[in-house]
Amino acid sequence: MSVKRKYIITGGAGFIGSHLAEALLKAGNSITVIDDLSTGRWNNIAHLESDPSFRVLIASCDDEPLMREEISKHDFVYHLASAVGVQLIMGKPIESIQRIVRGTDVVLAECSKYRRPILLTSTSEVYGKSERIPFREEDDTVMGPSCKRRWSYACAKVLDEFLVLAHYYQTSLPVYIVRLFNTVGPRQSAQYGMVLPRFVEQALRNDPITVFGTGEQRRCFTAVADIVRGLVSVQDHPEAIGKVINLGSNEEISMNELAEKVKKLVQASSSIVHVDYSQAYGPGFDDMMRRVPALDRAKDLLDWTPKIKLESIIRSVIEDKKTELG
Repeated sequence: MSVKRKYIITGGAGFIGSHLAEALLKAGNSITVIDDLSTGRWNNIAHLESDPSFRVLIASCDDEPLMREEISKHDFVYHLASAVGVQLIMGKPIESIQRIVRGTDVVLAECSKYRRPILLTSTSEVYGKSERIPFREEDDTVMGPSCKRRWSYACAKVLDEFLVLAHYYQTSLPVYIVRLFNTVGPRQSAQYGMVLPRFVEQALRNDPITVFGTGEQRRCFTAVADIVRGLVSVQDHPEAIGKVINLGSNEEISMNELAEKVKKLVQASSSIVHVDYSQAYGPGFDDMMRRVPALDRAKDLLDWTPKIKLESIIRSVIEDKKTELG
Protein backbone atom coordinates (compact mmCIF):
# COMPACT_ATOMS: atom_id res chain seq x y z
CA MET A 1 0.00 0.00 0.00
CA SER A 2 1.40 3.39 -0.96
CA VAL A 3 -1.62 5.65 -0.35
CA LYS A 4 -2.26 6.28 3.35
CA ARG A 5 -5.88 5.71 4.34
CA LYS A 6 -8.35 5.92 7.21
CA TYR A 7 -9.52 2.54 8.50
CA ILE A 8 -12.18 1.31 10.87
CA ILE A 9 -11.55 -2.01 12.58
CA THR A 10 -14.60 -3.35 14.38
CA GLY A 11 -13.47 -5.77 17.06
CA GLY A 12 -10.08 -4.10 16.91
CA ALA A 13 -9.30 -4.78 20.59
CA GLY A 14 -9.47 -8.49 19.89
CA PHE A 15 -6.55 -10.81 19.30
CA ILE A 16 -6.47 -10.54 15.49
CA GLY A 17 -7.80 -6.98 15.35
CA SER A 18 -5.04 -5.62 17.56
CA HIS A 19 -2.34 -7.15 15.33
CA LEU A 20 -4.10 -5.76 12.25
CA ALA A 21 -4.21 -2.29 13.82
CA GLU A 22 -0.48 -2.47 14.50
CA ALA A 23 0.31 -3.42 10.92
CA LEU A 24 -1.85 -0.69 9.39
CA LEU A 25 -0.42 1.94 11.76
CA LYS A 26 3.11 0.86 10.92
CA ALA A 27 2.30 1.51 7.25
CA GLY A 28 1.38 5.10 8.15
CA ASN A 29 -2.40 4.83 8.13
CA SER A 30 -5.03 6.23 10.49
CA ILE A 31 -6.99 3.70 12.56
CA THR A 32 -10.27 3.85 14.49
CA VAL A 33 -11.03 0.81 16.58
CA ILE A 34 -14.66 0.18 17.56
CA ASP A 35 -14.96 -2.48 20.24
CA ASP A 36 -17.30 -2.98 23.20
CA LEU A 37 -14.67 -5.13 24.96
CA SER A 38 -17.15 -7.99 25.34
CA THR A 39 -14.45 -10.41 24.17
CA GLY A 40 -11.66 -8.00 23.19
CA ARG A 41 -9.22 -6.74 25.82
CA TRP A 42 -7.94 -3.23 26.45
CA ASN A 43 -4.47 -4.62 27.13
CA ASN A 44 -4.28 -5.74 23.50
CA ILE A 45 -4.27 -2.15 22.25
CA ALA A 46 -3.10 -0.08 25.26
CA HIS A 47 0.38 0.26 23.74
CA LEU A 48 -1.11 1.94 20.64
CA GLU A 49 -3.08 4.63 22.48
CA SER A 50 -0.29 7.20 22.41
CA ASP A 51 -0.11 7.13 18.59
CA PRO A 52 -1.88 10.24 17.23
CA SER A 53 -3.10 8.20 14.26
CA PHE A 54 -4.91 5.75 16.54
CA ARG A 55 -8.23 6.21 18.31
CA VAL A 56 -10.57 3.86 20.16
CA LEU A 57 -14.32 4.02 20.66
CA ILE A 58 -15.65 1.70 23.36
CA ALA A 59 -18.91 0.90 21.64
CA SER A 60 -20.76 -1.81 19.78
CA CYS A 61 -20.78 -1.95 16.00
CA ASP A 62 -24.58 -2.33 16.09
CA ASP A 63 -24.85 1.32 17.26
CA GLU A 64 -26.39 2.73 14.08
CA PRO A 65 -25.87 6.49 14.69
CA LEU A 66 -22.25 5.90 15.67
CA MET A 67 -21.48 3.67 12.70
CA ARG A 68 -23.17 6.13 10.34
CA GLU A 69 -20.98 8.96 11.60
CA GLU A 70 -17.74 6.98 11.65
CA ILE A 71 -18.06 5.09 8.37
CA SER A 72 -18.76 8.33 6.51
CA LYS A 73 -15.35 9.63 7.65
CA HIS A 74 -13.29 6.55 6.79
CA ASP A 75 -12.05 4.88 3.61
CA PHE A 76 -12.26 1.16 4.43
CA VAL A 77 -13.90 -1.06 7.06
CA TYR A 78 -12.42 -4.25 8.46
CA HIS A 79 -15.35 -5.98 10.14
CA LEU A 80 -13.86 -8.38 12.67
CA ALA A 81 -16.37 -7.90 15.50
CA SER A 82 -18.01 -11.21 16.36
CA ALA A 83 -18.74 -13.65 19.11
CA VAL A 84 -15.68 -15.90 19.40
CA GLY A 85 -14.78 -19.24 20.91
CA VAL A 86 -16.64 -22.49 21.42
CA GLN A 87 -17.04 -21.83 25.15
CA LEU A 88 -18.94 -18.58 24.51
CA ILE A 89 -21.07 -20.03 21.71
CA MET A 90 -22.11 -22.96 23.88
CA GLY A 91 -22.73 -20.87 27.00
CA LYS A 92 -24.43 -17.81 25.50
CA PRO A 93 -25.98 -18.81 22.16
CA ILE A 94 -28.60 -16.01 22.06
CA GLU A 95 -26.09 -13.22 22.59
CA SER A 96 -23.64 -14.88 20.19
CA ILE A 97 -26.08 -15.15 17.30
CA GLN A 98 -27.46 -11.65 17.79
CA ARG A 99 -24.03 -10.05 18.12
CA ILE A 100 -22.86 -11.61 14.86
CA VAL A 101 -25.87 -10.92 12.66
CA ARG A 102 -27.02 -7.54 14.00
CA GLY A 103 -23.57 -6.02 13.90
CA THR A 104 -22.89 -7.11 10.34
CA ASP A 105 -26.28 -5.84 9.15
CA VAL A 106 -25.67 -2.37 10.64
CA VAL A 107 -22.10 -2.08 9.37
CA LEU A 108 -23.08 -3.20 5.87
CA ALA A 109 -26.00 -0.80 5.68
CA GLU A 110 -23.76 2.16 6.45
CA CYS A 111 -20.98 0.95 4.14
CA SER A 112 -23.57 0.66 1.39
CA LYS A 113 -24.88 4.17 2.07
CA TYR A 114 -21.43 5.74 1.80
CA ARG A 115 -19.98 3.23 -0.73
CA ARG A 116 -17.18 2.18 1.59
CA PRO A 117 -15.35 -1.10 0.88
CA ILE A 118 -15.72 -3.70 3.61
CA LEU A 119 -13.83 -6.87 4.50
CA LEU A 120 -15.64 -9.49 6.56
CA THR A 121 -13.64 -12.04 8.49
CA SER A 122 -15.57 -15.29 8.38
CA THR A 123 -14.52 -18.68 9.69
CA SER A 124 -13.63 -22.21 8.72
CA GLU A 125 -16.59 -23.23 10.89
CA VAL A 126 -18.86 -22.52 7.92
CA TYR A 127 -17.67 -25.75 6.26
CA GLY A 128 -19.47 -27.57 9.07
CA LYS A 129 -19.19 -31.35 9.04
CA SER A 130 -17.99 -31.64 5.46
CA GLU A 131 -15.52 -34.47 4.92
CA ARG A 132 -14.36 -33.22 1.53
CA ILE A 133 -10.72 -32.35 2.24
CA PRO A 134 -9.30 -29.84 1.51
CA PHE A 135 -12.13 -27.33 1.91
CA ARG A 136 -12.64 -25.17 -1.16
CA GLU A 137 -14.45 -21.86 -1.04
CA GLU A 138 -17.28 -23.00 -3.34
CA ASP A 139 -17.79 -26.42 -1.76
CA ASP A 140 -21.13 -27.31 -0.21
CA THR A 141 -21.38 -26.78 3.53
CA VAL A 142 -22.67 -29.59 5.76
CA MET A 143 -24.24 -28.28 8.95
CA GLY A 144 -25.13 -30.25 12.04
CA PRO A 145 -28.68 -30.15 13.47
CA SER A 146 -30.11 -27.07 15.19
CA CYS A 147 -30.30 -28.97 18.48
CA LYS A 148 -26.50 -28.94 18.56
CA ARG A 149 -25.67 -25.39 19.70
CA ARG A 150 -22.16 -25.61 18.25
CA TRP A 151 -23.56 -25.03 14.77
CA SER A 152 -25.33 -21.77 15.61
CA TYR A 153 -22.03 -19.93 15.19
CA ALA A 154 -21.36 -21.47 11.79
CA CYS A 155 -24.88 -20.68 10.58
CA ALA A 156 -24.69 -17.09 11.81
CA LYS A 157 -21.39 -16.57 10.00
CA VAL A 158 -22.82 -18.14 6.83
CA LEU A 159 -25.70 -15.66 7.06
CA ASP A 160 -23.11 -12.89 7.40
CA GLU A 161 -21.49 -14.09 4.18
CA PHE A 162 -24.83 -14.21 2.38
CA LEU A 163 -25.60 -10.67 3.51
CA VAL A 164 -22.22 -9.32 2.43
CA LEU A 165 -22.51 -10.96 -0.99
CA ALA A 166 -26.10 -9.75 -1.36
CA HIS A 167 -24.82 -6.16 -1.12
CA TYR A 168 -22.21 -6.97 -3.73
CA TYR A 169 -24.71 -8.55 -6.13
CA GLN A 170 -27.46 -5.95 -5.70
CA THR A 171 -25.48 -2.71 -5.48
CA SER A 172 -21.90 -3.62 -6.51
CA LEU A 173 -20.61 -2.66 -3.06
CA PRO A 174 -16.88 -3.53 -2.93
CA VAL A 175 -16.79 -6.46 -0.49
CA TYR A 176 -14.22 -9.05 0.52
CA ILE A 177 -14.72 -12.20 2.59
CA VAL A 178 -11.90 -14.17 4.15
CA ARG A 179 -12.44 -17.46 5.98
CA LEU A 180 -9.85 -17.83 8.72
CA PHE A 181 -8.56 -21.21 9.88
CA ASN A 182 -7.45 -21.57 13.53
CA THR A 183 -5.45 -18.37 13.85
CA VAL A 184 -3.06 -18.38 16.82
CA GLY A 185 -0.28 -16.27 18.32
CA PRO A 186 0.59 -13.76 21.03
CA ARG A 187 -2.33 -12.08 22.86
CA GLN A 188 -4.78 -14.89 22.18
CA SER A 189 -6.85 -15.65 25.26
CA ALA A 190 -7.67 -19.14 26.50
CA GLN A 191 -10.82 -17.78 28.11
CA TYR A 192 -13.25 -18.85 25.41
CA GLY A 193 -11.88 -22.30 24.67
CA MET A 194 -8.98 -21.47 22.33
CA VAL A 195 -6.91 -24.63 22.40
CA LEU A 196 -3.28 -23.56 21.96
CA PRO A 197 -3.17 -20.83 24.63
CA ARG A 198 -5.04 -23.16 26.97
CA PHE A 199 -2.51 -25.96 26.46
CA VAL A 200 0.38 -23.51 26.95
CA GLU A 201 -1.05 -22.01 30.14
CA GLN A 202 -1.67 -25.45 31.60
CA ALA A 203 1.86 -26.59 30.70
CA LEU A 204 3.49 -23.48 32.17
CA ARG A 205 1.70 -24.18 35.45
CA ASN A 206 2.55 -27.89 35.22
CA ASP A 207 -1.18 -28.55 35.43
CA PRO A 208 -2.72 -31.45 33.49
CA ILE A 209 -3.09 -30.60 29.80
CA THR A 210 -6.74 -31.31 29.03
CA VAL A 211 -7.50 -32.67 25.58
CA PHE A 212 -11.19 -32.74 24.69
CA GLY A 213 -12.66 -35.83 23.02
CA THR A 214 -10.31 -38.52 21.73
CA GLY A 215 -7.64 -36.02 20.74
CA GLU A 216 -7.49 -37.51 17.26
CA GLN A 217 -9.28 -34.53 15.72
CA ARG A 218 -6.85 -32.63 13.50
CA ARG A 219 -6.48 -28.90 12.83
CA CYS A 220 -4.24 -26.52 10.90
CA PHE A 221 -2.89 -23.58 12.91
CA THR A 222 -1.92 -20.31 11.26
CA ALA A 223 0.26 -17.54 12.71
CA VAL A 224 -1.59 -14.29 13.29
CA ALA A 225 1.26 -12.47 11.51
CA ASP A 226 0.57 -14.49 8.35
CA ILE A 227 -3.18 -13.82 8.61
CA VAL A 228 -2.66 -10.08 9.07
CA ARG A 229 -0.38 -10.02 6.03
CA GLY A 230 -3.24 -11.50 4.04
CA LEU A 231 -5.86 -9.14 5.45
CA VAL A 232 -3.74 -6.10 4.64
CA SER A 233 -2.99 -7.25 1.10
CA VAL A 234 -6.58 -8.07 0.10
CA GLN A 235 -7.52 -4.47 -0.65
CA ASP A 236 -4.68 -4.21 -3.18
CA HIS A 237 -6.29 -6.90 -5.33
CA PRO A 238 -9.52 -5.72 -6.97
CA GLU A 239 -9.94 -9.17 -8.49
CA ALA A 240 -10.70 -10.38 -4.94
CA ILE A 241 -13.82 -8.19 -4.70
CA GLY A 242 -16.94 -10.30 -4.29
CA LYS A 243 -14.91 -13.44 -3.59
CA VAL A 244 -14.60 -15.74 -0.59
CA ILE A 245 -10.96 -16.59 0.19
CA ASN A 246 -9.54 -19.14 2.62
CA LEU A 247 -6.62 -17.93 4.73
CA GLY A 248 -4.93 -20.60 6.77
CA SER A 249 -2.28 -23.27 6.97
CA ASN A 250 -2.49 -26.79 5.59
CA GLU A 251 0.01 -28.18 8.12
CA GLU A 252 -2.18 -30.63 10.07
CA ILE A 253 -1.67 -31.78 13.63
CA SER A 254 -3.86 -33.81 16.00
CA MET A 255 -4.77 -32.42 19.41
CA ASN A 256 -2.86 -35.27 21.05
CA GLU A 257 0.24 -34.37 19.05
CA LEU A 258 -0.24 -30.68 19.83
CA ALA A 259 -0.45 -31.39 23.56
CA GLU A 260 2.75 -33.45 23.40
CA LYS A 261 4.55 -30.76 21.40
CA VAL A 262 3.53 -28.01 23.84
CA LYS A 263 4.58 -30.14 26.81
CA LYS A 264 7.99 -30.77 25.23
CA LEU A 265 8.64 -27.13 24.27
CA VAL A 266 7.61 -25.85 27.72
CA GLN A 267 9.58 -28.69 29.36
CA ALA A 268 6.59 -29.28 31.59
CA SER A 269 5.89 -32.16 33.92
CA SER A 270 2.19 -32.01 33.07
CA SER A 271 0.20 -35.15 32.45
CA ILE A 272 -2.06 -35.24 29.39
CA VAL A 273 -5.64 -36.16 30.19
CA HIS A 274 -8.73 -36.59 28.03
CA VAL A 275 -12.02 -34.92 28.88
CA ASP A 276 -15.30 -35.86 27.26
CA TYR A 277 -16.97 -33.12 25.22
CA SER A 278 -20.10 -33.28 27.37
CA GLN A 279 -17.99 -32.57 30.45
CA ALA A 280 -16.16 -29.72 28.77
CA TYR A 281 -19.10 -27.99 27.08
CA GLY A 282 -22.27 -29.63 28.36
CA PRO A 283 -24.91 -31.16 26.09
CA GLY A 284 -25.43 -29.89 22.56
CA PHE A 285 -21.84 -30.09 21.32
CA ASP A 286 -20.69 -31.62 18.07
CA ASP A 287 -17.32 -31.65 16.32
CA MET A 288 -15.55 -32.55 13.10
CA MET A 289 -12.37 -34.61 12.76
CA ARG A 290 -10.48 -32.58 10.16
CA ARG A 291 -10.46 -29.02 8.87
CA VAL A 292 -7.95 -28.31 6.10
CA PRO A 293 -8.14 -25.34 3.71
CA ALA A 294 -7.47 -25.32 0.00
CA LEU A 295 -5.19 -22.30 -0.52
CA ASP A 296 -5.18 -22.07 -4.32
CA ARG A 297 -7.42 -19.00 -4.41
CA ALA A 298 -5.34 -17.11 -1.85
CA LYS A 299 -2.23 -17.88 -3.89
CA ASP A 300 -3.81 -16.99 -7.23
CA LEU A 301 -5.63 -13.80 -6.17
CA LEU A 302 -3.37 -12.46 -3.41
CA ASP A 303 -0.05 -14.22 -3.99
CA TRP A 304 -0.42 -15.30 -0.35
CA THR A 305 0.84 -18.44 1.36
CA PRO A 306 1.52 -19.04 5.06
CA LYS A 307 5.19 -18.73 5.99
CA ILE A 308 5.49 -19.34 9.74
CA LYS A 309 5.77 -22.96 10.90
CA LEU A 310 3.85 -24.40 13.82
CA GLU A 311 6.80 -24.80 16.17
CA SER A 312 7.68 -21.11 15.80
CA ILE A 313 4.04 -20.22 16.48
CA ILE A 314 3.98 -22.33 19.64
CA ARG A 315 7.23 -20.77 20.88
CA SER A 316 5.80 -17.27 20.38
CA VAL A 317 2.69 -18.20 22.38
CA ILE A 318 4.85 -19.67 25.15
CA GLU A 319 6.88 -16.46 25.47
CA ASP A 320 3.72 -14.36 25.45
CA LYS A 321 2.06 -16.47 28.16
CA LYS A 322 5.22 -16.43 30.30
CA THR A 323 5.01 -12.64 30.34
CA GLU A 324 1.25 -12.62 30.92
CA LEU A 325 1.38 -15.14 33.76
CA GLY A 326 4.40 -13.51 35.33
